[in-house]
Amino acid sequence: MAPVLEITGVEKHFGGLPAVDGVDLRVDEGEIVALVGPNGAGKSTLLKAISGLQPATRGSIVFNGSEIAKLPAHVVRHRGISMALQHPRVFESMTARDNVMVGATFGSTDRPGEDEAREMADEALGFVGLGAYADLPVAGLNLHQKRFLELARALAGRPRLLLLDEVMAGLNDTELEASIDMVRTARDRRGLTVIWVEHVMKAVMSLAERVVVLNFGRLLADGAPAEVMTNAKVVEAYLGKAIHQGGVDG
Repeated sequence: MAPVLEITGVEKHFGGLPAVDGVDLRVDEGEIVALVGPNGAGKSTLLKAISGLQPATRGSIVFNGSEIAKLPAHVVRHRGISMALQHPRVFESMTARDNVMVGATFGSTDRPGEDEAREMADEALGFVGLGAYADLPVAGLNLHQKRFLELARALAGRPRLLLLDEVMAGLNDTELEASIDMVRTARDRRGLTVIWVEHVMKAVMSLAERVVVLNFGRLLADGAPAEVMTNAKVVEAYLGKAIHQGGVDG
């Protein structure tokens, strides 16, 4: 199977210091890949390099057979990659529907008309559980609701690759289970591939089909969750204790 995304030798430097340091990664169509590691490991920076928000200093990023490493973010979005950020970038004075309509309208080169964009926005809002807030100003939403709004806006552009940056941080157990189901359903019903930065190990073990671990900007491990979460190097660098499907190994 040809990869949806193939990253080769990607680096991202800030002031000469590498936040991402020579990462190679292949992601196949339909995978849900969790990207984990210590704070400062380069996880979010790698997602932003893929999305064009922080272009790679060097290296290759091939999406659907085409090089995208040097493309601006809006062009990457038009190619079929969207990202939901940990700290949502929303238009506070606009309604939730209008925010998501922006994603529907400008998320691809095939721009829908206003009526179709509204339908797409309402469908995406309903999918993330914010249908009742469609006509309300975004300023009245809490942080978690704004994260789901960011997800709805990302989905409304009908991407092929969805990048998620810690969208489940701080959720209670009920919200977490709903979010896990939401991402799995989005993959299954919309034909998405998902790369997802996460620290919540319960979510990782429940949802991820593959786990990639970064440490100091470099790839430390890549494999099935049960294999990676008991890897001695991963335990030492990140977990402290091995994690199995049933919980943390004491």
